[in-house]
Amino acid sequence: MRTLCTRRVSARAERTVNALGRRRRLCCVGVLSRTAPRFCRSLRIGASAQSDARHRPRRSCALSCFLVAPPRVHAASPPHADVAAAAPSSRRPALRRTASPPTPSPSPLPPPIHDVDSFFGFGQSAEIDIVLDGTENRKMADIKSEDGKKERHYLFYDGETVSGKVNVTLKKYGSKLEHQGIKIEFIGQIELYYVRGNHHEFTSLVKELACPGELMQNMSYAFEFLNVEKPLESYTGSNVRLRYFLRVTIVRRLSDIIKEMDIVVHTLSCYPEMNNSIKMEVGIEDCLHIEFEYNKSKYHLKDVIVGKIYFLLVRIKIKHMEIAIIKRETTGSGPNTFTENETIAKYEIMDGAPVRGESIPIRVFLAGYDLTPTMRDINKNFSVRYYLNLVLMDEEDRHYFKQQEIT
Repeated sequence: MRTLCTRRVSARAERTVNALGRRRRLCCVGVLSRTAPRFCRSLRIGASAQSDARHRPRRSCALSCFLVAPPRVHAASPPHADVAAAAPSSRRPALRRTASPPTPSPSPLPPPIHDVDSFFGFGQSAEIDIVLDGTENRKMADIKSEDGKKERHYLFYDGETVSGKVNVTLKKYGSKLEHQGIKIEFIGQIELYYVRGNHHEFTSLVKELACPGELMQNMSYAFEFLNVEKPLESYTGSNVRLRYFLRVTIVRRLSDIIKEMDIVVHTLSCYPEMNNSIKMEVGIEDCLHIEFEYNKSKYHLKDVIVGKIYFLLVRIKIKHMEIAIIKRETTGSGPNTFTENETIAKYEIMDGAPVRGESIPIRVFLAGYDLTPTMRDINKNFSVRYYLNLVLMDEEDRHYFKQQEIT
């Protein structure tokens, strides 16, 4: 039994050694000499066939290693086991994955920092609240914001005092706030929407509320801007905004804490001593002659426009007539001038063809519209004007119009 197994192994080893060459043959001899003593003798006998095997095609190294691998010896086999069990097996030994070494457990992480901005000094560690004096009896006014929505703010007039308190509240109880000073500003500025960052300040007042130091608790600071001049009225248009606001700044090394509060300013004016009526004759030669008349040239925001239109010559077929109030906003100067027209109201005052000598009355109430005072060359940045636009349309859809400025 042992001799038969040895011959089979010798035949296989002979083919393997011839295919590998001299160097690989010596390696196989070293491997097999530790497991099968009889296999080494038969290897010497089969060495004479080396020259014949050089002309045969070589086989892969992986295949030869599987063929000459020693049999698996179980450590639990008893000493008196069958001798045939020690012979090399013809089966391919099973491949097993070796267990990877255990990974070391990671070190415990430090507790997370929830307020990262405050930790590095970028976040706001305090809240600012501005409280004005006399808000119980002060009126509020509506004004459009930059996005077109209406906002309500406290109303002030030119020459009024602006006073109140600034409350600084620490976000974390027991913490401290280092600062380089606290100040409040009263600012009036003009902002052009198409020129971002280039604001023109026509009013700027500053009050120091606290010197550089540390805040250990919530604090309240009183302020007062006595008899502040507010020469211009608050305005928000299509391309420009004129605003007044209070700004509180807590100066810090990395990032300041800023709070702003808008207010609305209305300017008061006296009635003009002279307010002449407007009377003008316009038309097309030998086709149409009309004369319109308005009772006055200057109106207040709650006034009523009263007028008449006389037809002196009518040789075209007019279908209808309407009157409109147009707001014209002009910003910039020179080549950077932008003009925006907005129709505030439109009325149809006649339907059908008029005849010579006919009179059409006009009555327009201004109280129901969002109007502002006329502004002319405000700090050489913008102007706002209003016009009455009279439009006639004939049966061929041709338009005839005449504009007249009102203030």
